[in-house]
Amino acid sequence: MSRPITLFTGQWADLPFEEVCKLAAQWGYDGLEIACWGDHFEVDRALADDDYVPAKLAMLESHGLRVWTISNHLVGQAVCDDPIDDRHRAILPERIWADGDPEGVRQRAAAEMADTARAARKLGVDTVVGFTGSKIWKYVAMFPPVSAEVIADGYADFARRWNPILDVFDEVGVRFAHEVHPSEIAYDYWTTVKTLEAIGHRPAFGLNWDPSHMVWQDLDPVAFILDFADRIYHVDCKDTKKRFDGRNGRLGSHLPWADARRGWDFVSTGHGDVPWEAAFRALNSIGYTGPISVEWEDAGMDRLRGAEEAVGFVRNLAFDAPAAAFDAAFSSDKS
Repeated sequence: MSRPITLFTGQWADLPFEEVCKLAAQWGYDGLEIACWGDHFEVDRALADDDYVPAKLAMLESHGLRVWTISNHLVGQAVCDDPIDDRHRAILPERIWADGDPEGVRQRAAAEMADTARAARKLGVDTVVGFTGSKIWKYVAMFPPVSAEVIADGYADFARRWNPILDVFDEVGVRFAHEVHPSEIAYDYWTTVKTLEAIGHRPAFGLNWDPSHMVWQDLDPVAFILDFADRIYHVDCKDTKKRFDGRNGRLGSHLPWADARRGWDFVSTGHGDVPWEAAFRALNSIGYTGPISVEWEDAGMDRLRGAEEAVGFVRNLAFDAPAAAFDAAFSSDKS
């Protein structure tokens, strides 16, 4: 069952795709989780240019790499977000932003996510990782008071916008793996339950398990694997280190990454508080056989060191389940 270890290219999109391929191969990764930004994977070109996808696959093959997943977090974020503002303009392709009209941005983002499924199929992968955005994340503090009707409308808005996208995913045989993450419609345990209910638990919509966003919220990332076993469509390995000392707050205090006054920080895989061995044992128990993707984020460590170190750390712990129970050797049955 040995699962491939991949590198998510989202934090490397400032580098040319070929350079990332060289680095990942040099460090011993099996492949890439390719981000749909920078020059790494351009959805519009993948659909318009018949030579584009074969060229990407040839480049991967030339470095001994494969691809199992692509990710389109940035465009997915704009499908449901309210407000749409300069933050989105900074992360979206110009063709999606266009005139900046919020509803137009949302509709163009939704069309691009449907096209992402089509492009994934052309590339030969069956999973797209990403964000959904959320109309109601802005109400997370629940003050001024927010009615139950407003919250319910947020889930209904998500279902209305994402069901047509997921219809295309179904048509082409690709699944969407939503990354449970603050600022999204599903950001913790119970919002994940509500999100799955909102779309009728349709199989096209599953989860990208990334424990870094669970640890600082005091969620149990291992229990999350077990409880949502049938929805774990992809795994990202990112770590979080907590520093709650009575002054450093859980909400981050609008402080920059790596500021010592923060209550928590993303750190390179293996340097934080994620219970990795228990998590990999849980993944074994649910029969997860997909890629294990290193998502490198650490404002206090050079990324060249972090990414190289992480692949060894993950490979050491992502062991296969045994082929037979250990106590089978004790049997006296000679028949």
